[in-house]
Amino acid sequence: MTDEQLMRLIIKREKSAFEELYDRYNILLLNYFYRMLWRDREKAEDFMQDLFTRIIAKPEYFDTEKNFKTWIYSVANNMCKNEYKKQEVRKKNEYKIFDSAETMTGSSEYIKNIDKRSFNEAVDKELNKLKETEKTAFILRFREELSIREIGEIMECSEGTVKSRLYYTIKKLTPRLKMFKPV
Repeated sequence: MTDEQLMRLIIKREKSAFEELYDRYNILLLNYFYRMLWRDREKAEDFMQDLFTRIIAKPEYFDTEKNFKTWIYSVANNMCKNEYKKQEVRKKNEYKIFDSAETMTGSSEYIKNIDKRSFNEAVDKELNKLKETEKTAFILRFREELSIREIGEIMECSEGTVKSRLYYTIKKLTPRLKMFKPV
């Protein structure tokens, strides 16, 4: 069954349809929230559960003629936007970000031995310094592997705007991550 067919059944309160949809998306959305919400595992789990609770409570909010994957990521993205606003009001720039990249010795031997995890942490650190729209577009494209069209729908902007955001995000990240460039 397609995701959209499962949502039609969920609207009719079919428990097994919800379980199937949950199994398909819970890990994907948990990882999305984890990346978007400062790598806070507990917060990511809470947001993922809240999202599925919303689906159970109001499944009719989904238009069954639309693409479910695009819709659920749109809802998730809006939840993150709301959290950013809340955090900004509560703690203006107080959340802490890893400083590991700034404390590097710079030795070529050290740089050669940096693993993928260190790179990803540095990317996440730099993404957190960017505008929300740049960070979101980058994560949806390169971590969630969504198409430009899907990202445009989720972020409610044109495909050209998505491409532009990705271009400028990569342009900003490149010099900041130069220590990872192979020699």
